[in-house]
Amino acid sequence: MSGPASTPMMQQYRELKARDPDALLLFRMGDFYELFGEDAERASALLGLALTSRDKGADAIPMAGFPHPALESYLAKIVAAGHRAAVCEQVEDARLAKGLVKREIVRVVTPGTLTDDALLDPKAANYLAAVVEVKGKLGLAWVELSTGRFLLCEVQRRELLDEMARLDPAEILISETTLDAPWVRLIRQQSPQVPITCRPSWDFQPSEAKGRLFDHFGVTTLSGFGLDDEAIEVSAAGALLSYLKDTQKSSLGHLTRIVPYRRGRTLLLDETTRRSLELTRTLREGKRDGSLLAVIDRSCTPMGARLLAEWMTSPLTDLDGITRRHSAVAELLADTALRADLRAALDRAHDLERLAARAATFRASPRDLACLARTLGLLPRIKARLSERGAPLLNDLEQSLELCPEIRSGIEQALVDEPPLALKEGGLIRQGYHPTLDELREIARGGKSWIARYQAEQVQKTGINGLKVGFNKVFGYYIEITHAQAAGKQLPGEYVRKQTIKNGERYITPELKEYEDTVLRAEERARDLEYELFLTLRDRVAAEAPRLVQAGVVLATVDVLCALAELAARQGYCRPEMVSEPVLTILDGRHPVLDAMMPQGAFVPNDATLGPDDGMVVILTGPNMAGKSTYIRQVALISILAQMGSFVPAKQARLGVVDRVFARVGATDELSRGQSTFMVEMTETANILNNATRQSLVILDEIGRGTSTFDGVSLAWAIAEHLHDEVGCRTLFATHYHELVDLEQSRPRLRNCNVSVRERDGEVVFLHRIVPGGADQSYGIHVARLAGVPGSVLDRARTILAYLERHHGTEQLDGQGAAAEATNGPDPRKVKTGRGIQESLFAALPDPMIDELREVDPAALDPSAAVALIQRLKALAESS
Repeated sequence: MSGPASTPMMQQYRELKARDPDALLLFRMGDFYELFGEDAERASALLGLALTSRDKGADAIPMAGFPHPALESYLAKIVAAGHRAAVCEQVEDARLAKGLVKREIVRVVTPGTLTDDALLDPKAANYLAAVVEVKGKLGLAWVELSTGRFLLCEVQRRELLDEMARLDPAEILISETTLDAPWVRLIRQQSPQVPITCRPSWDFQPSEAKGRLFDHFGVTTLSGFGLDDEAIEVSAAGALLSYLKDTQKSSLGHLTRIVPYRRGRTLLLDETTRRSLELTRTLREGKRDGSLLAVIDRSCTPMGARLLAEWMTSPLTDLDGITRRHSAVAELLADTALRADLRAALDRAHDLERLAARAATFRASPRDLACLARTLGLLPRIKARLSERGAPLLNDLEQSLELCPEIRSGIEQALVDEPPLALKEGGLIRQGYHPTLDELREIARGGKSWIARYQAEQVQKTGINGLKVGFNKVFGYYIEITHAQAAGKQLPGEYVRKQTIKNGERYITPELKEYEDTVLRAEERARDLEYELFLTLRDRVAAEAPRLVQAGVVLATVDVLCALAELAARQGYCRPEMVSEPVLTILDGRHPVLDAMMPQGAFVPNDATLGPDDGMVVILTGPNMAGKSTYIRQVALISILAQMGSFVPAKQARLGVVDRVFARVGATDELSRGQSTFMVEMTETANILNNATRQSLVILDEIGRGTSTFDGVSLAWAIAEHLHDEVGCRTLFATHYHELVDLEQSRPRLRNCNVSVRERDGEVVFLHRIVPGGADQSYGIHVARLAGVPGSVLDRARTILAYLERHHGTEQLDGQGAAAEATNGPDPRKVKTGRGIQESLFAALPDPMIDELREVDPAALDPSAAVALIQRLKALAESS
């Protein structure tokens, strides 16, 4: 075979490409990264690169490339598109290579294995997750390579999607044997943008995975980490570690421990609840801005912002842990000077967690190490301000904060204050750090004393006082003599003309040329020595990565506590009293997002009370746009804020710790799953009814509105009864079905509230105040007018509404019935509630059930009884 495809270079390319066929191979050739064949064609479209070819004719190979300094920007595009990139570098000096330069893949960059700041969102975690299934059980592990966090747990199938929503991983690993598993399909449906990477099944084999973890952590059992060696999640963790070793080709020394995640220790928030409450992303646009997280984030550092997000998505259920956080926030809130000093220091801190991770993986740049040293320089001040504090958590943080003085001094002694970004161009190492380097630099700078001596010798030898010895990058060293100076002079024979200039000539001598070669060799040797000194320094820092990571964790925690105190100070939040009893009492509570976005004092606060003595279930009725959804959401958000360790937007709050918050608000279709709005609503409601406990908090908004009136009110009625009778949890149930207010008469722990309005001169004023009792209308036509619905439509709606109100509870009307009523007056054939329900059932049920139905007293057919009757009749029909 001949042609470009058979050259040694292309053979080397194919061998490297075969090691990771799915990745785009970025093949280093001099100052460029090149891609060939199918990779070039893919990259041309993905990265906007010009597609050329290597050689011409039948053997032409497609080719595309970009300059090596642009690597990070192109990696960002590749990863953002969900692809992998294998970075191939020249691993030997081209000047010393005999024949083809040796090349190796030095790392494989994937969405879940990023460590570079340019590729990461500084305020968001970037998790790589792995899932394994064994005998119907699922093991889940996740790691953030950029910080060294490594966790794992066992999950039930029904819990997997909620955990994935919480983690929001950038990439997911699965075994090739589970590619078609039902839970994999569900993950793809929920997060189609997240790449799923198949790995060999042996990576997940328990013995292989366990051994890999033993080797990495240097242990013979994982029990020291609180883990069972045979736990299913250990297999997922071992597979993660294998993948990281395959892709990173470097040390993973910052992965110093693996932490079991105990689901029972955190407040569980399923994917629907997170979305409905807009905790980290808005419901409409999916953006961080406008979410609860964005509104409360007062952090000074990226690591603090990431930890704040983690606290919000995994609030505590441990009363002691919550109290420790509240006490720390309280002290920082009360001591304004302390909080200001700490935040001033943190404002100058860099992302110590990610800097330590880059050092540990040998990817830290000189600037990274300089930033790391500057951050370490802040630690003594922070540690001193945390000492002897009243809050136990602040004292614990002070005790666990290592100053790492030898790391800081080692970097400061070695590196210049503002090192360049490039590694091999020199200028990194401080003068006086290494004697040999100083000597080489002196020679490389031209040795002023040597030049002065040589110039004086040439002046004496030639008798030309104006003779000068100079240097430029194009011609090197030279002797310059003007024409006027040379007139009548005999120049020495070793002078060789090198360049003619406007007013004279430039010459070189063997001695000057030899010195030039010495200088140039010195420059090269100095650059090489600087690079070696930097690598040695980076290796020393990498060896201390665990201590640096720990210091970063402490700084992040201090940052979050200070941020929460700053939030409380600026927004007027109060410390909630946390108790174990299932109670909830909020005085003048406010929605944290709206309260922050509206002008100060514009938001109308409201009280909320739930508990055994005050009613566990509240049926909330009232007009459209009056604030029902805002009210029930703010109660849920206040509970979440309290359990994550924050103060809350209220004048006073006494909150019983909840194990789960369930929120069912809004309506969305899941067309990709073949589910209608109502199907989604019922699925999410079923999840609540099946999983809520007495310690849960449930908020429901407009349940049953996606189907017919009778179906909807019946379902809403039965759901409210079930939450009261069977679950017994704290519940806020916002609804337009005013029929539900009658439940207060038969359910002792249920009470009615409504959002009050005031009518004045035909106009409706929304007061946004929650008051006892049920509402009697929704003012929907008024809201339609505010929305701009044409007046003719509003007038017709009022006519139909008047008719419907005169026959409240009758069977549903069609357009002809409403038209007849408007023209001829009430239809005498229409009957009231019970009879209307019975006649509707006659029309809907099959013949075998009708005889049974005729025996039922119509007066006994309220909506709840109708649901029970339908179920009984269907069971009877099936059995017969």
